[in-house]
Amino acid sequence: MKRNIHPDYRPVVFRDRAAGHAFLTGSTAATDRTVEWEDGRTYPVVDVDVSSASHPFYTGRGRTPDSTGAVEKFNRRYNRPGD
Repeated sequence: MKRNIHPDYRPVVFRDRAAGHAFLTGSTAATDRTVEWEDGRTYPVVDVDVSSASHPFYTGRGRTPDSTGAVEKFNRRYNRPGD
């Protein structure tokens, strides 16, 4: 690897304000803000719009299409007599 061209990899807190959830992980994300974590240390913080705590797929609040009704409607509309 070339020296002095890679970003700093360090512990960073990612915070989802909508869900009130935060997690500490390693990242190269750049930020000027900091937050005091549960262990008493201060870490850089990045605010995110969506995380696993607020995404509909992971929370189970997502919509699922009604595929059975759609298939029946299609068959009623386009079913030819004699098929």
